[in-house]
Amino acid sequence: MNKRELIDAVASKAEITKKDADALVNATLDAIIEGLVKEGKVILPGFGSFEVRNKTAREGRNPRTGEKVKIAAKRAPAFKPGKAMKDAVEKK
Repeated sequence: MNKRELIDAVASKAEITKKDADALVNATLDAIIEGLVKEGKVILPGFGSFEVRNKTAREGRNPRTGEKVKIAAKRAPAFKPGKAMKDAVEKK
């Protein structure tokens, strides 16, 4: 499912226009990003949690040349599914 299909599904389930569903989906995604930036974690019970994880600096290799490359430390978003989501996916 891509973003357009998600918007169509939200419009259908919520019985709203696609324009309103588009605004709703975009606002939700923006709010999740803002929550991660400000607080580092967004928890949606039954769905899962988004959090920012700190990745340490490390040494990697260029796959073409094999030479060693330094990979800088960074912050990266991560998602952990909730129990209800895991159970729903497992049953399918």
